[in-house]
Order: sequence, then structure tokens, then C-alpha cells
Amino acid sequence: MIPLFSTKQIREVDNFAINELKIPSIVLMENASVEIFKFIEFRGWKALIPKKIAFICGKGNNGGDGYAAARHFFINGYDVIVFKIGDEDEMSEDCKTNFIILRNLSKTEDRIRIINFNSLKDLSKINGFPVIVDAMLGSGTEGELREPYKSIVEEINKYKAFKIAIDIPTGLNADKGCAENAFIADLTITLGELKPGLFFGNGAVYSGNVEKGKIGINFTLFDKYKTSEYLIEPEDVYQYLPEKKKDDYKYSAGKVFTIAGSGNLPGAAVLTSKAALITGAGASILAYPKSVRRLVHKNLGEVIVDTYEDGGKEFLCPSNAGELNDRIRWADVVAMGPGLGREKETQEAVLSIIKEKKYKNIVLDADAIFALGEAGYKHYNLTKAILTPHHAEFSHLIGIKLSDLERDILKYGRNFTEETNSYLVLKGAPTIIFTTEGDALINTTGNPGMAKFGTGDVLTGVIASFIAQKKNIEEAIVAAVYIHSLSADLLLKKFTEFGYTASDISKNISTAINFLRKTFAQ
Repeated sequence: MIPLFSTKQIREVDNFAINELKIPSIVLMENASVEIFKFIEFRGWKALIPKKIAFICGKGNNGGDGYAAARHFFINGYDVIVFKIGDEDEMSEDCKTNFIILRNLSKTEDRIRIINFNSLKDLSKINGFPVIVDAMLGSGTEGELREPYKSIVEEINKYKAFKIAIDIPTGLNADKGCAENAFIADLTITLGELKPGLFFGNGAVYSGNVEKGKIGINFTLFDKYKTSEYLIEPEDVYQYLPEKKKDDYKYSAGKVFTIAGSGNLPGAAVLTSKAALITGAGASILAYPKSVRRLVHKNLGEVIVDTYEDGGKEFLCPSNAGELNDRIRWADVVAMGPGLGREKETQEAVLSIIKEKKYKNIVLDADAIFALGEAGYKHYNLTKAILTPHHAEFSHLIGIKLSDLERDILKYGRNFTEETNSYLVLKGAPTIIFTTEGDALINTTGNPGMAKFGTGDVLTGVIASFIAQKKNIEEAIVAAVYIHSLSADLLLKKFTEFGYTASDISKNISTAINFLRKTFAQ
């Protein structure tokens, strides 16, 4: 796992390096500017022809990084134009030093131009530049952008250019991953250490590709800090994959019992129960209304259908809860929710199963989560549960507006798991796993093609399958989430993000597992 550090922690390490190690802050800024030059030239080489680059610099140390980096581009033969926001006497000390150096160079060199920003019309001078660098505001940003930054960001976002943010896109909250309005970067060069807000929520959209730049501080200085946010690495997932034993048989290899589907929504049940079998569970059984068994039976292959008497209603009823108890006890994992429907009787049945707690572990998705939201999840013991909502489902579950959730995803996710002692798999771009220990594990695979019907149903089956095969629930969830999205990524080799379906993801999971094995097996 790659640890992510808060703005406060990074600032404390910077201060320690300056005050205790006696590294002058201007040296740290110079180190940062060299890294910025290297990354931009390496990652943006196609856009850097012709060799022209524009910087927009603020008054603080983020602006100082920009002024210093602009100097390196000039030294290496580039035409450089820099927009200065604010007066010289408002600049931080190090920012002012690098601004003065650049200003002095510009007096004798035609390839450097410094323009005082006065109005949006001034920005027209860089419209058409191949590369624009955001050095306006750093990681201390909170709340909505003030002028002139708000208008500058809105204007620059319209321009067609390779856009780069220094440390963090202007306007983005580095800890919460949210922004009302922010610079949209193709590349973010974050300095010192990785910040969580770059990788989820709006941050994942605004930051583009993220690279970590060294500033001359030993990374071991961060070892003393406890962090609760991590990026999932493929090496972790390889270690977490379920192991197959030579003496395994169908019931020792993992038993999954899926309670899903209804007359109106049969497809979800098929996707979930088949995904469990495809991803290694030895036995996958689907509970389904007897009156509409024909809708799923021919599509299930080796999955066993265990029908329950529904009296022609075509959905799960409270009377069925007791009827399913033997299978619930039998299973290593129960998967419940996809396609069940939201009839009042179905919700009563779902809540009865959760309350009775006959299961060893249960994965709750879709309509099962909706039932908990309607009934008030706080009235139910969820200690053996793994919940897999998307953002709208989760906001409904905990009773807040979606916009409030997205302003502080980590807080709400962590509060929920600490309160319920359950696992939360918050589906999105990216998916975040919240553990019972309070950690947030951010997935690093996936692509926009996954945003379609059925992908969540497949994920429910994969999670249930991996938990059924492993003793460590957290490792099983991490592996399932990563592999599910990796399968979608590998599909891009033969499809576009428009052209594959949830069934394709399910069928391609073996390819994803093989890919990891070939990459990391000794």
C-alpha cells in the first residue's frame, strides 16, 4: 500500500527540515523547481513542440515554485511567458526571491516575458500555447476560490493545451478531494509526498496523472506519522489472491449463496451468481422466485437455482426468509440485494434476514442497502456485513445530500464503518474501501467504460467469492475490487470504453488474474 499524507503532516515535515535540519527553504524550492522541469519535459514532450511554455504564478510558495521552474525552462532553450498575480510586496520571501531573479533575466532576454495580470483579456496572450502551468495556489486551499483566481481558472480551463499543476490543482482541497471550481490538469506534480485529495472525488478528475516530485527531504521523516489513507498497489493484490489447494473440492473451495433478482430485474441475479463461480467459488447457489425461474435458469450455466415459493408475486417476501435459513447457514458468504426490487414486502424480508443474522458473512448491495436506508441502518447489527453502495445509494443510506457526501467522502465513509463495525466498499471513480480499523484504501484500476448497468452486480459476486475462499476479509475485498477493475482495464486492448459490458468484465477476470501472476510470480 502507498501511504497518503495530509497537508498538515507534509507541512510539519517541511518545517522540521527547515528549522531542525537547517535546510534553507529556498533550497527546497530550488529542488522542487528542478523536479518540475524534469517531469514536464519528460511527460509533456509532445506538447512542448514548439518549445514554448506559460506559467501563471501566485504570491505564495506555489508561485515561487513556478517562477523558479520558469527559469529552468528558459535556461534550457524555451520561450517562457509568466503571468504574475498580485504585487511584489505581497509575495512570500522565497517567492519574491525567485520572481526577482526571473525579472532581472527578462530585462536582457527576449525569451522571457513577465506580464502583470490585470484582467482576463491578458490571458489571451497564452491562448494557443502548447503548455500552461498552474502555480497559483498550493495545498492550503480551502473553500471556494476567490477572485481573481476563480475567473482565471474558469478561463484557462477552456484553453486547449497540455495543462500542468504544481503540487495540487488550484482550487482543490488536498485532503478532502473536493472543489467547487479548480484548474483541470493533465498532469499534477505533487511535491514532498502524495496527498489523498489527488486520487478520489473531484481530485481524481482535476489532477490528471499524478507524479511525486522530490524536494530534498528524506522520506523516512514521514515514518513517524500515522496515516489512514492508502493507494492499493498491484503487488498487494497479488499477495491477497485466494490460493487453491491440491485437496480442494467444491464445498471447501468456497460456498456462495446469492439472494438476488425478481421478475422485473432478473439480469442482476445472473451476473452476481455467475461472477461468484467464475472467480473461484466452488459452489454458487441462487435463490430466486419460483414463479419466474424460467427468466434466469437458461442463463446460469453451472450455478444452481434454489427457488422459493413467491405465490406468483415474482419477488422476495417475508415468508421466504425462514425458508432460506438452511442455505444461509450453509454458505460461507451470502450475497444479497442486486435486482431484488424495492417492494415493501421485499424490504421486510431483507431486514428480517439481516436481523436474524444466521449468516457467517454477508455482502449487501443495491436494493438490500436501500432497505437499510429506509428502515434506519442504526437499528441493525452489521458487524458481519460488507456494504457495496455507489455514492447516491450511500448518501440515501446515511441520510445526507449527495453534495454533502462528495464534499467530505473520507469523513462520512470512515464514520460509517467505525459506527457499524462493517466494511464499506464505496463504488465510484475510484472505488474506496473503508475498513473496520478506520483506513481508506483507494483503488487504482478502472476506466470510464465501467459506468454502465451490471458492473456493480458483478463486483458483488466477486467480493462474495473471494471472501468465501479466504479467511482474511479485508484482503479478499481489496483483491476483488482491484481485479474487477483490472479486468475492465485489460478489455481496452480489444474494446473501447464504449464497447464492453458487465458480462465481459466477469468473463475476463481470469485474464486479469493471469496478468498479475505473470507480472509478479518469481
